[in-house]
Amino acid sequence: MAKYDKKASDEVEKAMHEKKKGSLKSGKSGKKVKSRKQAIAIGLSKARKSGVKVPKNKSFKKKND
Repeated sequence: MAKYDKKASDEVEKAMHEKKKGSLKSGKSGKKVKSRKQAIAIGLSKARKSGVKVPKNKSFKKKND
């Protein structure tokens, strides 16, 4: 089972709150995020960038096998 750092869950929680308020925007396009899964992915991505312990992205693993 993958282990996530506490800081990673905090980042996901922040992203979910932003999504609920309607202020969470996606990367380059800057469009509003409507999907719950997309909000979680953005939170985990932010956590990875800040150096928090988060397992690798599943799509990244499949692509590089």
